[in-house]
Amino acid sequence: MKRKGQASIAALVLGLMFLIGVGGVVYMFTSDTFEREAPQIALAKEIEWNLKEPLKIQVGDTSGISFVEAALFDGEKSVVVDTKEFKEKQQVVDINVSFPKMGLNPNQKVFELTIKAIDQSKWNFFAGNTAEVKAVIKVDTKRPEVNIINNSYKITKGGVATVVFRAYDEAMKSLYIETNFGKKFYPTPFYKEGYYVSFVAWPTVIENFSASIVAVDRAGNISRFNIPYFLQDKKYRTSTIALQDRFLEGKISDLIAEVAPAQSSLSSLEKFKYVNEDMRKGNEEEILKATSNVPVEIIKDFRLKPFYPLRNGQVVASFGDHRFYEYNKQPVSESFHLGLDFASNAQAPMQTSNDGIVVFARENGIYGNNIIIAHGLGVYSLYGHCSSYMVKEGDSVKAGETIAKTGVTGLALGDHLHFGMYVQGVDVRPEEWMDEVWLKESVYSVMDASKKMIER
Repeated sequence: MKRKGQASIAALVLGLMFLIGVGGVVYMFTSDTFEREAPQIALAKEIEWNLKEPLKIQVGDTSGISFVEAALFDGEKSVVVDTKEFKEKQQVVDINVSFPKMGLNPNQKVFELTIKAIDQSKWNFFAGNTAEVKAVIKVDTKRPEVNIINNSYKITKGGVATVVFRAYDEAMKSLYIETNFGKKFYPTPFYKEGYYVSFVAWPTVIENFSASIVAVDRAGNISRFNIPYFLQDKKYRTSTIALQDRFLEGKISDLIAEVAPAQSSLSSLEKFKYVNEDMRKGNEEEILKATSNVPVEIIKDFRLKPFYPLRNGQVVASFGDHRFYEYNKQPVSESFHLGLDFASNAQAPMQTSNDGIVVFARENGIYGNNIIIAHGLGVYSLYGHCSSYMVKEGDSVKAGETIAKTGVTGLALGDHLHFGMYVQGVDVRPEEWMDEVWLKESVYSVMDASKKMIER
C-alpha cells in the first residue's frame, strides 16, 4: 500500500510538472514577452546622400528596442557611426546617421550602410530577436541646375506674373516656387524636357512680394534662384458698411436657415458674424481645394482670350475691397471682396470666354450656386450667385458657351454675377485676365520669347 501511495504521488508530481512545462511552452509562444518578430528597420535599398544632412532612419518593435548600431563600409574598412542602447521600453526609435569626421574617405562615391537592431523580447534564450538591413549609399554633393529663361517684367499687388525656367537633376525630388508668405507654386513642364513654366500670384493682403525657384534632389542638395520681378504696389478700396436690421433679419436669417440651421438660435449680429467669418472661411476653403490643382503633363503653348463673362454687364463692386461692417457705429466684422461683381438684366446668361473643365458646380454658402472652371496651368474662373446651372462637374465647356444665369443665391442682395479668377488657389485681379494687352505682355510674350531661346 505504501509503495502504491508513493507511486501515485510520483505520478501526480510528474503530471503537474508536465502541465507546468506545457503551460510554460504555451506561454513562451503566446506571450508578448517572448515574441519572435524581428525589429522592423525602415531603410531603402538605395539612398542618395550629400554627406551633409544626417540620414534619418526609424526602427520599431512591439516588445521595444534594446540596441541599435549603424555602420558605414567603404569597401575596405567599416566604421561604426552610431550606437544606442535602451533600457526603457521604446517601441519606435529614430537614429540619425552622420558621416564620420575620420576613418572613411569622403571622396568615395559609394558606401554600404548596415543597420543592426535587437529587441527586448526574451526569445532566443533571453537574447532577443535581431534584424540587420543593408543599403547602398550613393554620394551626391552636386546641387540641381536651375536657371531662368524668361519672366514677366513686373508683378502688381493682387496680380500675376509668369516665369519660364530650366531645372535639371538626375535625382530630382521636388521642384516648386517658394514665396515670402509661405505659398508654394508648382510649375508645369513646358515645351521641351527639363523646362518649366508657372504663374505666381501676389495676394492683396501681403504687403511685399518675393519668389524663388527651389529645386531639391533626393540627396538633400538644394538650389534656390530668385525671380527678379519689379514690384508694383496697388492700393485697394476700403469701405465702411452700416448694417441694417432689414438686412440682418432678412437675407442673413434666410441664409442661416437655408445653409446653417443649427445656428438659428444666434442673435442677428451673431448670425452675421457667423456668415461673414465662419461660413465665409469654409466656403473659401472649398474654393481653395477646387482651384489648387496644377497640370503635370508637358504643354507646348498656352493661350486664353480675355474674359467677358456677362454681356453688357456693369461693374458694381470691385476686387480687393476691404469691407468693415458696423452696427450703430460699433465695429462688428470685416472681410475682403475676392472678385468683381457684374450686374445686367435679371437672370442674364453668363458665358465662359475660354475652353475648360467644370471642377465645381454646387451650392457654396455665401457664393450661392457656384461654378468653377479650370483653364489649364493652374488658372481657374469662378462664377457665384447663379440662379441655375447649365453645366455639371466634369463637363468640358467651350468658349462662348452659356454655363448659368445670374441670380441672388448666397449672400447676394440684388441679381448679379460674382466673377473671380484664381491661380493655384490664390484669388487674383480679374481685370488682368480681361485685358488683352496684359495677357500679351505678361504671358504670351514671355512664353514665345522663351521658346525661341530654348531652340537656340
